Amino acid sequence: MRVREIMSEPVETVPAVMRLKEARDLMHGLRVHHLIVKEAGKIVGVLSASDVAPARTQRAGDEVRVGDVMSLNVASIDQNETVRKAANLMQGRSIGCLAVTGERQLVGIVTVSDLLRLLGKGGERRVPAERASLHYRVPHRKQRRGARW
Repeated sequence: MRVREIMSEPVETVPAVMRLKEARDLMHGLRVHHLIVKEAGKIVGVLSASDVAPARTQRAGDEVRVGDVMSLNVASIDQNETVRKAANLMQGRSIGCLAVTGERQLVGIVTVSDLLRLLGKGGERRVPAERASLHYRVPHRKQRRGARW
């Protein structure tokens, strides 16, 4: 199974200059835990739900921007890679999401929730359908009468 089959799309993106309170409200309204931060069309960070904890936003008021608290190291994966590779990449880095790219463009996001949803459906391997077998009789060739071999 490929990443493109389980990724969430479209991806919500925000600029780094957006106020953190606005980003938190957006995440709450969309019911998402991750936002991709883009500047000039390029991915520059990821904002997760833990980054926008209420204690952080109340402490500094309206002056805190997304760029001040976002994670800078964004892990990404190509949409044609396997789900297994995505899971191993997330596990090895202890992160909650991967930006999914296709032809150098952001096309989706894969989160731990997407992987758990897949696992709940029965895992990665599809069981091949049983092939139907056809049973029919073929008439034998008629032998010529009187012919001797």
